Amino acid sequence: MAAASDGSTRPAGRVLVVDDERALAGMVASYLGRAGYDVLQAHTGPDALEAAHREDPDVVVLDLGLPGLDGMEVCRRIRAVSECYVLMLTARGDEEARLAGLGAGADDYITKPFSVRELVARVQAVMRRPRTGEPRARRGTPWVFGELEVDVAARQVRVAGRPVALTPTEFDLLAALAARPHEALSRRHLIDVVWDPAWVGDEHIVDVHIAHVRRKLGDDPAAPRWVDTVRGFGYRMVSP
Repeated sequence: MAAASDGSTRPAGRVLVVDDERALAGMVASYLGRAGYDVLQAHTGPDALEAAHREDPDVVVLDLGLPGLDGMEVCRRIRAVSECYVLMLTARGDEEARLAGLGAGADDYITKPFSVRELVARVQAVMRRPRTGEPRARRGTPWVFGELEVDVAARQVRVAGRPVALTPTEFDLLAALAARPHEALSRRHLIDVVWDPAWVGDEHIVDVHIAHVRRKLGDDPAAPRWVDTVRGFGYRMVSP
C-alpha cells in the first residue's frame, strides 16, 4: 500500500486507488496527486477494505479484478459502512459487469482502457457534490410528499418516519426530482445535475440508480407513489 500527494496545498480530498496493476495504479495516483488530492493505493481486495476502513477516503477508484477479494464484494462491503463515492473500473463493452457494479453500490463507472485525465475529471466531478443545482434545494425545511420526507439540509430520507439509507448518488437523484415536483426531468438533465455536465456515458445509468431508490422507498414503478417514469424521456416526482 502506498500514498501520494504533492503536499504543496491542503488536499482537495482523499482518494483510494485500488488496482492490482501496480503501474496503472501508480500512474493514476500520480495524476490525482498533481490535481491536489491525497492519494492512497491498494492492490488486493483485503488491502482495499483495510485502507477504506482506516483512512475513510472521499472517493474510491475500484477495479473489478482483484486478488483476494473481487471488486464487486469490496464495493458491497465499503458501501455497507461508508458513504464515499465509488468509481468502478470495468472492461470496455462489459455491460453486465457495469450493471452489477452499480447494483453493488458503485456511483459511476469508467471503462478500460481509459484516459487518466478523464478519470481525474470524473473524480473532480463527484468531489463537487453534494449539490442538486436547484434553488429549492437550498431551503432548510424538509420536503414532504405524503409519507415521504426528503431533508436536503441533513441529507436524510424517511418513509412514514422510518429512515431510509440511500447512497450519495441515490439521494442526489431523489433530491433533484423533489426540487421540481410534477415536472418531467430528462435523463440528461439528471446527469447534468447529479453527475456533471461533462459526464459522458450511457444515460441509462440513471435508470439503474432510480431502480435502487424505488426499491429502498418501497415505491412500485407500476403504481408509483413518488417517482414516476416518463416513458422515453426520464422521470418526475409526484405526490399521493
